Amino acid sequence: MSGEPHASLDRELVTAALAGRREAVARLVARLTPVIQARVARYVLKFKPRSGQVRQDVDDLAQDVFMRLFEDRGRVLQSWDPGRGLSLENFAGLVAERLAISSLRTGKRNAWREDEADEEALAAIPSADTGPAEEVASADFMTRLHERLRETLTPLGMHLFNLLYVEERSVEEVCAATELSADAVYAWRSRLRRTAQTLHQQLVSEAATPARTP
Repeated sequence: MSGEPHASLDRELVTAALAGRREAVARLVARLTPVIQARVARYVLKFKPRSGQVRQDVDDLAQDVFMRLFEDRGRVLQSWDPGRGLSLENFAGLVAERLAISSLRTGKRNAWREDEADEEALAAIPSADTGPAEEVASADFMTRLHERLRETLTPLGMHLFNLLYVEERSVEEVCAATELSADAVYAWRSRLRRTAQTLHQQLVSEAATPARTP
């Protein structure tokens, strides 16, 4: 595949940056800053359209994203797997979106620490829009994934999937909405994550298989 050499170089860059090589860290930050700021700005403008400090909010959240990526020896960055279909920039952008939504929705900086998104689940989600073609492809893919989930899950499972992953509600909010215990919601979240990842991989494999021509 034509993207494999590029992805391999990106993996080497991440490894070097996490090893503390200053040049690699500088290159990685320079690569990721534009997409992180763009993704964060989108949600700052959505959640705080009348804010008089948009630039400051974007800068603060962008710093939080980099902290998230590099903390704990770069655990989040280490979880990036180009084989799952996300480029390095889009993976970082997805992390930025999830963190921005969590922080802006709760009104608290670093709110993601209270209810961390699973890194593997992040990596399994298709890329957010990077252009018209990608947006259409991603929207179609998510529609098919949602249909597969509806065919596979029970009505309760589908309801919980929508609450946890579509509406991005916290475990506490889901408990209040469903009267389930926190332990039950955590168990469902883990089960739903595995199911979504399995169905995602099936769709990816189907998309990669050349269609037969009569």
